[in-house]
Amino acid sequence: MRIVFLLPQEGSRPAGGFKVVYEYANRLAKRNHTVQVVHIAQLFHRGARLSLRDRLRGLRYVPFALSGNWRPDRWFKFDPRVKLSWMPTMSRLFLPRADGYIATWWTTADRLASLPDLPGKKLYLIQHLETWLGSVDEVMATWKAPLEKIVIARWLEDVAHGMGESCHYIPNGLDFTKFGCDLPAESRDPMRLAMLFSHGLPWKGSFDGLSALVALKDKRPALEAEFFGIDERPRELPSWIVYHKTPTQEELRRIYNRASIFLAPSHSEGWGLPPCEAMMCGAAVVATDIGGHREFCTDGETALLVPAKNPGAIAEAVDRLIEDPALRLRVARNGHRNVQRFTWEVACDAFERVLLTPLADSAMSHI
Repeated sequence: MRIVFLLPQEGSRPAGGFKVVYEYANRLAKRNHTVQVVHIAQLFHRGARLSLRDRLRGLRYVPFALSGNWRPDRWFKFDPRVKLSWMPTMSRLFLPRADGYIATWWTTADRLASLPDLPGKKLYLIQHLETWLGSVDEVMATWKAPLEKIVIARWLEDVAHGMGESCHYIPNGLDFTKFGCDLPAESRDPMRLAMLFSHGLPWKGSFDGLSALVALKDKRPALEAEFFGIDERPRELPSWIVYHKTPTQEELRRIYNRASIFLAPSHSEGWGLPPCEAMMCGAAVVATDIGGHREFCTDGETALLVPAKNPGAIAEAVDRLIEDPALRLRVARNGHRNVQRFTWEVACDAFERVLLTPLADSAMSHI
């Protein structure tokens, strides 16, 4: 089967949603499908009135395309059979012929739905409620588009059903060859924590996590933390917090394995990959009580859940785990055990079934 994934921009910097797409591309290629991942320079939603200047703007992406700086293989290792490409805009003129097209962001879904005579099956991989980069009306209109929908989390399934839309629920897979527990939880310093810091995405809640730890540092001077992210070290970080810019996968595994506790303070997530990776590496997780964390977090069992946008609650949960070693170890072990069920083999089996099932016979079901 010829499969084309459609991504809304270049892929030079690590991103969780892109990583999921690349994982599917690799695994489908290993199953002898012909897979192409298309990165699109600019997208205009349907109905947009474009000036000549708008249409010519895409020419500025030509040098970028020729440089190869858009490529994601600087941070992600691809199966050599996966074809990566970069196109100026999404149109029939540029799109390769395929048996299946998979939109992966609301703008790619909008454009794919506007090409009804494009041959092949049309799917929409929904990884979040992407209203932070589009109006609510525009984003939600794509959920009603004539595309076969796949959601990665139960809370997204609930959104679809609330709109009267059918969908396939396929939770993400995790790669247990890349992340694992190298240091037993009981051997770790209980005062060492880790967290992803996303400076430019307020909904990631990074400053909530930072505020919680700064407040807790006054009570526990021995507290240590390692943050990581894709940007330069934020000026707001105190000197006692170690920061890693764009760590390699190997470095990230070491960060997770040094941490006794991992913070996931997001206000919203489609599916929180970093806390999953931390669980795979044996850290106890403190996470906000949101849909994208409930996929793998049960309060008091596999994680401690706290209200979003509440640094005080985060600090209290962390302090509770430090104060109670038995609780911390139980949460860490339960979390590690729980995430073992999310394998890429199971996810890819389900994804492949959706692709291969004729639309008229496709039953929207859970795996």
